[in-house]
Amino acid sequence: MAIDTPATQSELTVPLNTPALPTPVIPAERPIPSRQDATVHPPRELFYDSIADEFDAVMNMYDLERRLHVIFDVFLKDVDLHGRQLLDAGCGTGWFSRAACRRGADVTALDIGPRLLSQVSDKCNAKTVVGDVLDLQFPDGSFDVVISSECIEHTHDPGRAVHELIRVCRPGGLVAITSNNRTWYWLCALANRFDWRPYKGIENWPGWTEFHGWFDREPVRIVDRRGFHLFPFQIRALHPLLRHLDRYGQTLGRFCVNQGIMAVKN
Repeated sequence: MAIDTPATQSELTVPLNTPALPTPVIPAERPIPSRQDATVHPPRELFYDSIADEFDAVMNMYDLERRLHVIFDVFLKDVDLHGRQLLDAGCGTGWFSRAACRRGADVTALDIGPRLLSQVSDKCNAKTVVGDVLDLQFPDGSFDVVISSECIEHTHDPGRAVHELIRVCRPGGLVAITSNNRTWYWLCALANRFDWRPYKGIENWPGWTEFHGWFDREPVRIVDRRGFHLFPFQIRALHPLLRHLDRYGQTLGRFCVNQGIMAVKN
Protein backbone atom coordinates (compact mmCIF):
# COMPACT_ATOMS: atom_id res chain seq x y z
CA MET A 1 0.00 0.00 0.00
CA ALA A 2 1.43 3.34 -0.97
CA ILE A 3 0.54 6.92 -0.15
CA ASP A 4 -0.80 8.39 -3.34
CA THR A 5 -1.55 11.85 -4.57
CA PRO A 6 -5.13 13.08 -4.00
CA ALA A 7 -7.67 11.08 -5.94
CA THR A 8 -9.54 12.53 -8.86
CA GLN A 9 -13.33 12.69 -8.92
CA SER A 10 -13.53 9.54 -11.05
CA GLU A 11 -11.29 7.65 -8.63
CA LEU A 12 -13.52 8.57 -5.71
CA THR A 13 -16.74 7.75 -7.53
CA VAL A 14 -15.70 4.28 -8.62
CA PRO A 15 -15.28 2.67 -5.17
CA LEU A 16 -18.91 3.43 -4.26
CA ASN A 17 -20.39 2.81 -7.69
CA THR A 18 -22.01 -0.39 -6.44
CA PRO A 19 -25.31 -1.15 -4.72
CA ALA A 20 -25.44 0.11 -1.15
CA LEU A 21 -25.03 -2.47 1.57
CA PRO A 22 -28.08 -3.66 3.51
CA THR A 23 -28.61 -2.12 6.92
CA PRO A 24 -25.98 -3.58 9.28
CA VAL A 25 -27.04 -5.64 12.25
CA ILE A 26 -27.10 -3.31 15.25
CA PRO A 27 -25.50 -5.05 18.23
CA ALA A 28 -27.76 -5.86 21.14
CA GLU A 29 -27.36 -3.75 24.25
CA ARG A 30 -24.66 -5.22 26.46
CA PRO A 31 -21.93 -4.12 28.87
CA ILE A 32 -19.35 -2.15 26.91
CA PRO A 33 -16.10 -4.18 26.75
CA SER A 34 -13.06 -2.67 28.44
CA ARG A 35 -9.39 -3.12 27.78
CA GLN A 36 -9.19 -4.09 31.47
CA ASP A 37 -11.98 -6.68 31.03
CA ALA A 38 -14.19 -4.72 33.39
CA THR A 39 -17.92 -4.40 32.85
CA VAL A 40 -17.76 -0.59 32.81
CA HIS A 41 -15.23 1.95 31.64
CA PRO A 42 -13.27 4.02 34.16
CA PRO A 43 -14.37 7.66 34.58
CA ARG A 44 -11.55 9.09 32.45
CA GLU A 45 -12.71 7.09 29.43
CA LEU A 46 -16.22 8.43 29.95
CA PHE A 47 -15.18 12.04 30.57
CA TYR A 48 -16.81 13.37 27.41
CA ASP A 49 -20.05 11.61 28.29
CA SER A 50 -19.93 13.32 31.69
CA ILE A 51 -20.04 16.74 29.99
CA ALA A 52 -22.51 15.76 27.27
CA ASP A 53 -25.05 18.44 28.19
CA GLU A 54 -22.51 21.26 27.94
CA PHE A 55 -20.13 19.78 25.36
CA ASP A 56 -21.45 21.86 22.46
CA ALA A 57 -21.12 25.02 24.54
CA VAL A 58 -17.45 24.47 25.41
CA MET A 59 -16.18 23.08 22.08
CA ASN A 60 -14.42 25.41 19.67
CA MET A 61 -16.86 25.94 16.82
CA TYR A 62 -14.17 27.10 14.40
CA ASP A 63 -12.32 23.82 14.90
CA LEU A 64 -15.57 21.90 14.46
CA GLU A 65 -16.33 23.75 11.23
CA ARG A 66 -12.88 23.00 9.83
CA ARG A 67 -13.10 19.31 10.71
CA LEU A 68 -16.51 19.07 9.07
CA HIS A 69 -15.02 20.79 6.02
CA VAL A 70 -12.12 18.34 5.78
CA ILE A 71 -14.37 15.27 6.07
CA PHE A 72 -17.27 16.30 3.86
CA ASP A 73 -15.98 19.07 1.57
CA VAL A 74 -12.49 17.69 0.96
CA PHE A 75 -12.32 13.94 1.59
CA LEU A 76 -15.89 13.11 0.56
CA LYS A 77 -16.48 16.06 -1.76
CA ASP A 78 -17.14 13.97 -4.87
CA VAL A 79 -18.80 11.03 -3.16
CA ASP A 80 -22.56 10.51 -3.40
CA LEU A 81 -23.56 9.41 0.10
CA HIS A 82 -27.24 8.98 -0.68
CA GLY A 83 -28.43 5.60 0.56
CA ARG A 84 -24.95 4.55 1.71
CA GLN A 85 -24.36 2.81 5.03
CA LEU A 86 -22.14 5.22 6.97
CA LEU A 87 -20.61 4.70 10.40
CA ASP A 88 -19.76 7.81 12.45
CA ALA A 89 -17.45 6.32 15.08
CA GLY A 90 -16.86 8.37 18.20
CA CYS A 91 -19.72 10.58 17.10
CA GLY A 92 -19.78 12.81 20.17
CA THR A 93 -22.84 15.05 20.15
CA GLY A 94 -23.64 14.27 16.52
CA TRP A 95 -22.42 17.08 14.28
CA PHE A 96 -20.85 14.71 11.76
CA SER A 97 -23.82 12.36 11.91
CA ARG A 98 -26.12 15.29 11.17
CA ALA A 99 -24.00 16.37 8.20
CA ALA A 100 -24.00 12.82 6.81
CA CYS A 101 -27.77 12.47 7.26
CA ARG A 102 -28.30 15.74 5.40
CA ARG A 103 -26.31 14.26 2.53
CA GLY A 104 -28.64 11.28 2.37
CA ALA A 105 -26.51 8.65 4.11
CA ASP A 106 -28.02 5.91 6.27
CA VAL A 107 -26.06 6.79 9.40
CA THR A 108 -25.10 4.68 12.39
CA ALA A 109 -23.75 6.94 15.15
CA LEU A 110 -21.56 5.12 17.66
CA ASP A 111 -20.04 6.40 20.88
CA ILE A 112 -18.95 5.03 24.20
CA GLY A 113 -21.23 7.50 26.01
CA PRO A 114 -25.00 7.06 26.13
CA ARG A 115 -25.55 10.68 27.20
CA LEU A 116 -23.67 11.85 24.12
CA LEU A 117 -25.90 9.70 21.96
CA SER A 118 -28.97 11.44 23.36
CA GLN A 119 -27.51 14.66 21.96
CA VAL A 120 -27.15 12.97 18.57
CA SER A 121 -30.83 12.06 18.59
CA ASP A 122 -31.65 15.74 19.09
CA LYS A 123 -29.73 16.67 15.93
CA CYS A 124 -30.64 13.97 13.41
CA ASN A 125 -32.34 10.61 12.87
CA ALA A 126 -29.18 8.49 12.87
CA LYS A 127 -29.31 5.06 14.46
CA THR A 128 -27.43 5.33 17.75
CA VAL A 129 -25.26 2.58 19.22
CA VAL A 130 -23.32 2.51 22.47
CA GLY A 131 -20.00 0.95 21.55
CA ASP A 132 -16.22 1.01 21.83
CA VAL A 133 -14.05 1.77 18.78
CA LEU A 134 -11.47 -0.66 20.15
CA ASP A 135 -13.95 -3.53 19.87
CA LEU A 136 -16.65 -2.76 17.31
CA GLN A 137 -19.51 -5.24 17.46
CA PHE A 138 -20.18 -5.24 13.72
CA PRO A 139 -19.24 -7.92 11.19
CA ASP A 140 -16.40 -7.27 8.77
CA GLY A 141 -17.40 -5.06 5.85
CA SER A 142 -20.63 -3.72 7.36
CA PHE A 143 -20.37 -0.14 6.06
CA ASP A 144 -19.83 1.67 2.75
CA VAL A 145 -18.21 4.65 4.46
CA VAL A 146 -16.58 4.97 7.88
CA ILE A 147 -15.74 8.37 9.36
CA SER A 148 -14.18 9.27 12.70
CA SER A 149 -13.07 12.74 13.77
CA GLU A 150 -10.96 13.37 16.88
CA CYS A 151 -11.88 10.06 18.49
CA ILE A 152 -9.01 7.61 18.17
CA GLU A 153 -6.58 9.75 20.21
CA HIS A 154 -8.97 9.61 23.15
CA THR A 155 -8.53 5.84 23.49
CA HIS A 156 -5.84 3.69 25.08
CA ASP A 157 -4.89 2.16 21.73
CA PRO A 158 -5.52 4.42 18.72
CA GLY A 159 -3.75 2.00 16.37
CA ARG A 160 -6.25 -0.71 17.26
CA ALA A 161 -9.06 1.79 16.72
CA VAL A 162 -7.82 2.43 13.16
CA HIS A 163 -7.72 -1.33 12.56
CA GLU A 164 -11.31 -1.76 13.78
CA LEU A 165 -12.59 1.16 11.71
CA ILE A 166 -11.02 -0.31 8.58
CA ARG A 167 -12.23 -3.83 9.41
CA VAL A 168 -15.90 -2.83 9.42
CA CYS A 169 -15.59 -0.99 6.08
CA ARG A 170 -16.46 -3.06 3.02
CA PRO A 171 -13.95 -3.67 0.22
CA GLY A 172 -14.11 -0.66 -2.09
CA GLY A 173 -15.51 1.49 0.70
CA LEU A 174 -14.00 4.64 2.16
CA VAL A 175 -12.45 5.34 5.56
CA ALA A 176 -11.84 8.95 6.64
CA ILE A 177 -10.18 9.64 10.01
CA THR A 178 -8.87 12.81 11.63
CA SER A 179 -6.79 13.08 14.79
CA ASN A 180 -4.74 15.53 16.78
CA ASN A 181 -1.04 15.48 15.92
CA ARG A 182 1.49 14.59 18.62
CA THR A 183 3.79 17.36 17.34
CA TRP A 184 1.60 19.75 19.32
CA TYR A 185 0.95 17.60 22.37
CA TRP A 186 3.39 19.63 24.47
CA LEU A 187 0.97 22.55 24.31
CA CYS A 188 -1.94 20.36 25.37
CA ALA A 189 0.09 19.09 28.33
CA LEU A 190 0.97 22.64 29.33
CA ALA A 191 -2.65 23.75 29.10
CA ASN A 192 -3.77 20.77 31.17
CA ARG A 193 -1.18 21.50 33.83
CA PHE A 194 -2.51 25.01 34.32
CA ASP A 195 -6.15 23.95 33.88
CA TRP A 196 -6.62 26.03 30.74
CA ARG A 197 -8.55 23.31 28.88
CA PRO A 198 -12.05 22.07 29.73
CA TYR A 199 -11.17 18.49 28.71
CA LYS A 200 -9.91 15.84 31.15
CA GLY A 201 -10.21 12.70 29.05
CA ILE A 202 -7.54 10.41 27.59
CA GLU A 203 -5.01 12.22 25.37
CA ASN A 204 -3.06 9.70 23.28
CA TRP A 205 -2.12 11.71 20.20
CA PRO A 206 -0.28 9.91 17.36
CA GLY A 207 2.47 11.55 15.35
CA TRP A 208 2.24 11.98 11.58
CA THR A 209 4.48 8.99 10.78
CA GLU A 210 2.83 6.75 13.37
CA PHE A 211 -0.64 7.64 12.10
CA HIS A 212 0.33 6.72 8.54
CA GLY A 213 2.03 3.55 9.74
CA TRP A 214 -1.25 2.17 11.05
CA PHE A 215 -2.75 2.49 7.56
CA ASP A 216 0.34 0.89 6.02
CA ARG A 217 -0.45 -2.32 7.91
CA GLU A 218 -4.02 -2.49 6.65
CA PRO A 219 -5.54 -3.54 3.29
CA VAL A 220 -6.16 0.04 2.15
CA ARG A 221 -4.88 2.61 -0.32
CA ILE A 222 -4.52 6.17 0.93
CA VAL A 223 -6.06 8.60 -1.57
CA ASP A 224 -5.72 11.82 0.44
CA ARG A 225 -3.90 12.97 3.52
CA ARG A 226 -3.41 16.42 4.92
CA GLY A 227 -3.04 18.55 8.02
CA PHE A 228 -5.07 21.54 9.12
CA HIS A 229 -4.56 24.23 11.75
CA LEU A 230 -0.88 25.06 11.17
CA PHE A 231 -0.90 26.55 14.66
CA PRO A 232 -3.44 26.55 17.53
CA PHE A 233 -6.83 27.98 16.64
CA GLN A 234 -7.91 29.57 19.93
CA ILE A 235 -7.23 33.17 18.82
CA ARG A 236 -10.25 34.23 16.76
CA ALA A 237 -8.43 37.06 14.96
CA LEU A 238 -6.06 34.52 13.38
CA HIS A 239 -8.80 32.31 11.91
CA PRO A 240 -8.64 33.91 8.43
CA LEU A 241 -4.90 33.23 8.29
CA LEU A 242 -5.36 29.67 9.51
CA ARG A 243 -8.07 29.06 6.93
CA HIS A 244 -5.75 30.32 4.19
CA LEU A 245 -2.86 28.14 5.39
CA ASP A 246 -5.10 25.06 5.35
CA ARG A 247 -4.76 25.20 1.55
CA TYR A 248 -1.22 23.92 2.04
CA GLY A 249 -2.23 21.12 4.37
CA GLN A 250 -0.92 18.35 2.11
CA THR A 251 2.56 19.88 2.11
CA LEU A 252 2.64 21.07 5.72
CA GLY A 253 0.53 18.30 7.21
CA ARG A 254 3.14 16.84 9.55
CA PHE A 255 3.52 20.25 11.22
CA CYS A 256 -0.19 20.92 11.77
CA VAL A 257 -2.22 20.59 14.96
CA ASN A 258 -4.64 18.17 13.28
CA GLN A 259 -4.14 15.51 10.63
CA GLY A 260 -6.44 13.48 8.44
CA ILE A 261 -6.34 10.50 6.10
CA MET A 262 -8.87 9.11 3.64
CA ALA A 263 -8.31 5.61 2.27
CA VAL A 264 -10.08 3.13 -0.01
CA LYS A 265 -10.28 -0.42 1.33
CA ASN A 266 -8.86 -3.03 -1.00
